[in-house]
Amino acid sequence: MRSRRAALVGALATVSMIAVSACGATADKEESAGGSDKPLTGLRLMVPNTPGSGYDLTARTVSQVMQDTEVASGVQVFNLPGASGTVGLQRLVNEKGNGKMAMQMGLGVVGASYTSKSKATLTDTTPIAKLIEEAGAIVVPKDSPYKTMDDLVTAWKENPKKLAVGGGSSPGGPDHLLPMQLAKAVGIKPKDVNYVSYDGGGELLPAILGNKIAFGASGFGEFLDQIEAGQVRVLAVTSEKPIDALKDAPTLKDSGIDLVFTNWRGIVAPPGITEEQEKSWVDSLTTMHDSKEWQAQLEKNGWVDAFAAGDEFGTFLTEQDKAVADLLAELGLA
Repeated sequence: MRSRRAALVGALATVSMIAVSACGATADKEESAGGSDKPLTGLRLMVPNTPGSGYDLTARTVSQVMQDTEVASGVQVFNLPGASGTVGLQRLVNEKGNGKMAMQMGLGVVGASYTSKSKATLTDTTPIAKLIEEAGAIVVPKDSPYKTMDDLVTAWKENPKKLAVGGGSSPGGPDHLLPMQLAKAVGIKPKDVNYVSYDGGGELLPAILGNKIAFGASGFGEFLDQIEAGQVRVLAVTSEKPIDALKDAPTLKDSGIDLVFTNWRGIVAPPGITEEQEKSWVDSLTTMHDSKEWQAQLEKNGWVDAFAAGDEFGTFLTEQDKAVADLLAELGLA
């Protein structure tokens, strides 16, 4: 049975067949002009990890809504996984001056740029917009012996190295930082955590379903279809307040654990694009954000609206880059 996400990917794959596969710095100035009332054409949105991941879902949702609201036509979404997002980051930086391409990214790529010793950094890119924030979730397979967070924490504290926790990001990414902070909050030394890294939610989910790990820690949007199907159970969400999309799931605070953790996702473009090309992306995403179609997707996916475009996002990204770099240096990971 096809999931909602599979249906969305399928629909967009059809759109991608007719998309203009422009790459390199050959964008037609007339097509990318920010002042035109015509839909933008030939846009490509890169996802730097696997199909089925949180980045992938976000990018394909952005593409669909941009087309539904007629701010763009034939937006092509493509995946370029590897090195926790830094293969895609390097590709983006290499596309200097290409106003037709952008990359879906988030906190995970910030951390990976340091832990992977990437030559390309997010400070090399052109910030376009921060889109959403999303709470994390602690999930277990349906037949897990852990029915509550208290059950899990009790077993985890008894033998931290025995219970493997999986996440869809490399060390330094949000799925790594979440269990480390959770361990610290419940009295476990972070260095004792048996963390298993997967390249995005598309690889993490089979590990959970196959009982290869004791529990998973990632954005809850990665698991909505499987939660509804009863294949995985949510022990807790990491937001300040309960989430409408998971009404029966307690927060960590509800479970007696003093921790709140949120991830964020945004879009960046290559370096060296013109002001006109940057404005074109910002304007189109602002129009998308203001639409009823995007608001419906926020509600459907349980995303928190965190829209910030242009210079505002640039300032935020600079602050995040420094904070993550400092933290990883403290942990000896950068």
